[in-house]
Amino acid sequence: MTARFPRRARLQKPGEFKAAFERGSRLNEKWLTALVVSGEDPQSRLGLAVPKKAVPRAVDRNRIKRQIRESYRLRRSALPPLDVVILARGGCLQATPAQLNDVLDRLWTRVVAKCAPSASS
Repeated sequence: MTARFPRRARLQKPGEFKAAFERGSRLNEKWLTALVVSGEDPQSRLGLAVPKKAVPRAVDRNRIKRQIRESYRLRRSALPPLDVVILARGGCLQATPAQLNDVLDRLWTRVVAKCAPSASS
């Protein structure tokens, strides 16, 4: 696996984001929300939404997005074929990088657990 974040691993079109916001399951953690919807692609894809209202400075928005992308890159091979939009909420600016990584780890674990087939089926 390469260290890149290729185009095919990203949500790019407005319709893809719209589908995640309308039909996606929400998983909330302290500073982040994951919107998860089953994807048509054989691999998982990531979309990022870090609004200016939640994180006013561009340098901070870019830092948060870099950290989310890196966390996704490390977990991508373990994720089922889903489209995931990570939405940053107010307060994520107060998180240290280590705290944000902990929240992301919990979020990815919940995404995998939610999509894993249950033992009763």
